[in-house]
Amino acid sequence: MNRLSKGLQIGKWKIKYPIIQGGMGLGISWDRLAGTVSREGGLGVISSVGTGYYEKGKYARRLVEGRPLLEKEFYSRTALFKIFENARKLCGDSPLGCNILYAINDYGRVVRDACEAGANIIITGAGLPTDMPEYTKEFPEVALVPIVSSPRAFKIIARRWEKRYKRLPDGVVVEGPLSGGHQGFKYEECFKPENQLENLVPAVREEVERWDSSIPIIAAGGIWSKEDILKFLDLGADGVQMGTRFALTYECDASDQFKEVLLNAQKEDIVLIKSPVGYPARGIKTTLLKRLERGERAIIKCISNCVQPCKRGEEARKVGYCIADSLADAYRGDLERGLFFSGAYVYRATRLMSVKELMEELVR
Repeated sequence: MNRLSKGLQIGKWKIKYPIIQGGMGLGISWDRLAGTVSREGGLGVISSVGTGYYEKGKYARRLVEGRPLLEKEFYSRTALFKIFENARKLCGDSPLGCNILYAINDYGRVVRDACEAGANIIITGAGLPTDMPEYTKEFPEVALVPIVSSPRAFKIIARRWEKRYKRLPDGVVVEGPLSGGHQGFKYEECFKPENQLENLVPAVREEVERWDSSIPIIAAGGIWSKEDILKFLDLGADGVQMGTRFALTYECDASDQFKEVLLNAQKEDIVLIKSPVGYPARGIKTTLLKRLERGERAIIKCISNCVQPCKRGEEARKVGYCIADSLADAYRGDLERGLFFSGAYVYRATRLMSVKELMEELVR
């Protein structure tokens, strides 16, 4: 029997294949991508980041210079509900996930919004979500999955959840330093052998076993092929999370220009950069990053107030760009101002494909 046909159980939710599509924001994985992935047997994950931009800002009640004003509009509840509604039209009753960064402003409100909108599984990284269950008490059927980058991080979360909420995570994503976007490590830590995914998975597995051996472990960061999936299953993972491969599909919600940037990226174009969030992020060296290298800085207005660590634009001014504005510009295909996140192996891509074709390549 094909090991990938065994599927993946997270809480009460059964996923046909042990493949989770990474929640990619801003606007990279919304209804079209997530709904299609869930329909094809993976777990589609809707990103909660910047939903105020959905359908050209149609659901944001206040825009300034075309950008959602403050966190209430940037993380638009109305738009999130519409995204889930449209995704459900594609995948029916198949499980749907939602990725919600712990570092955002309004985290608790957005978690509750996602539960009410119909998320079956909530995945949270960008910090230690020690109070995540606080916001889902009315939704016991929703599975909760933190993202960690060390055994110690899982231990802290498990200890707090057990003591305060009398529960443990329904799964855990173990993310190594080859993923796209923000990393769970400081810059120099991204290159240490002990932080590479093949070493992290067995280490986190050992810690998880001390709490509950039935908790599934999902490996993430730099996973590209079926061979990679089988490798991490052999190392103790129960499933994998993949982002960049799904960004390179026709169904990806980003613009055609965004996909072209990823397709044209060479190995030397993939870099770690400073971010207003406080941790390095992996992306593609395009015009924005080249301007930053020359010492040029954008005017920071902090219209959307997206993440707590940025301190209302203070950190953005230090690094020279606004993370919310730059990711939104990339989503819309602005090659001059956009910040294009990708995983370390995006240069391997040669063409776009459908989600159906990609899933068949990965599991058959």
